[in-house]
Amino acid sequence: MDIEELPSVCVLDASTYVGETEIVKKIREMEREEERLVVFEVDALDYHSILIALKGCSAMFCCLDSTDGYDDKMVEWEIRGAINVVEACAQTDTIEKIIFSSSLTAAIWRENICSDKDVDERSWSDQEFCRKLKLWYALAKTLSEQAAWALAMDRMLSMVSINAGLVLGPGVSQQNPLSTMSYLKGAAQMYENGVLASVDVNFLADVHIRAFQDRSTCGRYFCFNQTVNTEDEAVKLAQSLNPLISLLPGYENQGNEVHAERLRTKKLNKLVEGTA
Repeated sequence: MDIEELPSVCVLDASTYVGETEIVKKIREMEREEERLVVFEVDALDYHSILIALKGCSAMFCCLDSTDGYDDKMVEWEIRGAINVVEACAQTDTIEKIIFSSSLTAAIWRENICSDKDVDERSWSDQEFCRKLKLWYALAKTLSEQAAWALAMDRMLSMVSINAGLVLGPGVSQQNPLSTMSYLKGAAQMYENGVLASVDVNFLADVHIRAFQDRSTCGRYFCFNQTVNTEDEAVKLAQSLNPLISLLPGYENQGNEVHAERLRTKKLNKLVEGTA
């Protein structure tokens, strides 16, 4: 699936960039080489800058993320950003659908994380539990997604959220080390309780595009293509993140442990059925 096949879209990666990163440089290079690509500088806290970028677009692909890591202040930033994005879409007549990038961490954290109950798109992380453990990344993703959903339903907008696992791929963790480590806070608990999963960045991008093109898509979609529930898989994940980390935080090799997988992706399977 090629993004060139899509009508006019706005891809809002409202990361908190400091200076011109490698990603920004590559986007600028793409703009110079591709006549159909127009790049806007958007501040997620500036509603009007989003509105200008959306003019004439059919879809909004929104990813709110922080390259500087997460703390309690970043939580509020993402909530406000999500509200601005959805409201701007509501005021843009041409928008057909919002594809909102969220995270599995918006669904897996609660007091009874060790429960045998399956975790699927109906699950939400408990915000008080996240505050207690200072899981700021999970809290930001939970509250910003909930804010986006509340406003989208109030404005009667078509929206889909993609709740991704830990994003992996060539250079992804190296270019976003603090965001990666923020996701992995509490990784030992996630691993032990069968809710640690990762997703290849190319697969994730393809799912985003399909979520827009398939008119039947609605609601939330868990998105991952690798679960980590054995020691071998945990070691492989740590190796893929080297030199960022040597092993998963809190992980110790204690034998051939296998933990039950509790994440369910029936909706995702249906969306990508029969495709690579």
